[in-house]
Amino acid sequence: MHKAVAIIPARFNAARFPGKPLALLKGKPIIQHVFERVSDAGLVEEVIVATDDKRIFDAVTAAGGRAVMTSGAHACGTDRIAEVARAMECDIIVNVQGDEPFIMPGMVDDTVMLLRDDEKASMSTLAVRIDNRADILSPDVVKVVTDNEGYALYFSRSPIPYYRDEWKDLGGISFSPRNTAVFKHIGIYGFRKEALMSFTSAPRCRLEEIEKLEQLRALSCGMKIKVKETVYNTFGIDTIEDLRKAEK
Repeated sequence: MHKAVAIIPARFNAARFPGKPLALLKGKPIIQHVFERVSDAGLVEEVIVATDDKRIFDAVTAAGGRAVMTSGAHACGTDRIAEVARAMECDIIVNVQGDEPFIMPGMVDDTVMLLRDDEKASMSTLAVRIDNRADILSPDVVKVVTDNEGYALYFSRSPIPYYRDEWKDLGGISFSPRNTAVFKHIGIYGFRKEALMSFTSAPRCRLEEIEKLEQLRALSCGMKIKVKETVYNTFGIDTIEDLRKAEK
């Protein structure tokens, strides 16, 4: 049996929304919502918030959760979770973003099961079918395409695959639920422990720098990322406006 843990990276000084993890949503800090949702997953034995800020640490522990202080020098959340995971006895680590209060426990379990069921996969993640033209065009919505076995071929901020016959140009993109299959990448990752350590020690690759998508580093290193389609969508909170939308 593989031991799985979930680690939620959370930092205070987000450029677009400083203090975001402690912002209140329905009277509770965002990070508490995330911790509680992930804790309802059935296949993770432990849930930990990894943070470099004592205020976040105190808020999580006051709510009955477990938090670990990490270095403040990490360039990304994946590096932060690797610091925590390195000292843990575990086989699978699920990285859940600290600004995803609508994450479903079943999504966490699906991410774990992908790695339990497929020994060839180094990582796992989820995708949901896009149902509107705006998301296809939005660079803030990351798209993914997979091979016949469900392994990721590429992630992009651009519309992929590009329907050449139907879409004459980007401005002329149309959307048909029956004929258009474009998938939004859900930013939850499962890692085998050894894959996480290899990933965080690898240098950034050219495609990662261009698209600003760190999962492209894994593909460039030859890692296999298994992708499962989910029926659930998520709504990450990046700005004050997003928080207002989440309240509604």
